[in-house]
Amino acid sequence: MVLRPAGRRRLSTPAAGFTLLEIMVVLVIGAAMYALVLGVPFRGASIADLKASARQLASGLRQAQTLAMVTRRDALLTVDVQERQYFLAGDTEPKSLPRDIEVKLFTAQSEIVNDNRGAIRFYPDGSSTGGRITVKSGERQYLVDVDWLTGRVSIND
Repeated sequence: MVLRPAGRRRLSTPAAGFTLLEIMVVLVIGAAMYALVLGVPFRGASIADLKASARQLASGLRQAQTLAMVTRRDALLTVDVQERQYFLAGDTEPKSLPRDIEVKLFTAQSEIVNDNRGAIRFYPDGSSTGGRITVKSGERQYLVDVDWLTGRVSIND
């Protein structure tokens, strides 16, 4: 039997754990995976920009409805889906939407000007031709709907 002094301890096995190098390698791999997997799919307008565009269009539609009721004449909101612009009848400058969103217009056949341009018409009593403007980026989209009977404008996602 061998006796050892009381103040000295002998470590028979190395300490369990990871080295700093191993931890750094795991963190670098994790950051690369995060950047590749989660960072790539959404390359469009931010959700805030998309929602702001939907609200901007809804505001323009409500303005057209108010204009029709006040002036007692039909008022149009014309949308150019290719240029991502819209304007009220009588406006000299179109209002632009962000370039990285997709715009679609569904309206009455009588209001279609060409493949890229169409309008939603409001009548003096507040009613309209009805329709829908869709703003989309990636998988996210907002629908700006106009009820033909009441002219009510609503935003749905």
